[in-house]
Amino acid sequence: MAPLIALVLGTLAARLAGWLGLDYVDGWPTAIAVGLATMLVVTGVAHFVNPLRRDMIAIVPPRLPAPTLLVTITGVLELLGAAGLLYPPARPAAAVSLAVLMLVMFPANVYAARMPSPPKSMTTHLPLRTLEQLVFVGAALVVGLGSVQ
Repeated sequence: MAPLIALVLGTLAARLAGWLGLDYVDGWPTAIAVGLATMLVVTGVAHFVNPLRRDMIAIVPPRLPAPTLLVTITGVLELLGAAGLLYPPARPAAAVSLAVLMLVMFPANVYAARMPSPPKSMTTHLPLRTLEQLVFVGAALVVGLGSVQ
């Protein structure tokens, strides 16, 4: 739930700043990019801080190799993606790439939902987690498509 809260609050704060005259956030796609970047900093940092890192490693499906390395790589990609969202020339590519990354990482959530004893931080019910994921991917697509000029 923290990532969703970060997305919503980051977006609303950015849009408010735009309404107050900050030209950088002059529209909803840019405000959503800031909210999405905020969310990705929250989730990206979680890839490196226990107990969340340990929990993320635990939900990597067993058929995938090197779970620790995969969690590290995805954390780095999320942080780089957040930076890309904030740099207007890179924003469309970053947003679309992040949408793909989120879709690629989603099977770990399915695996966690089916685990008999998932880590406590990963116990979100799959329908709710799926809905959240659709919001995140949708936000990335709004940013990616709304930033093309």
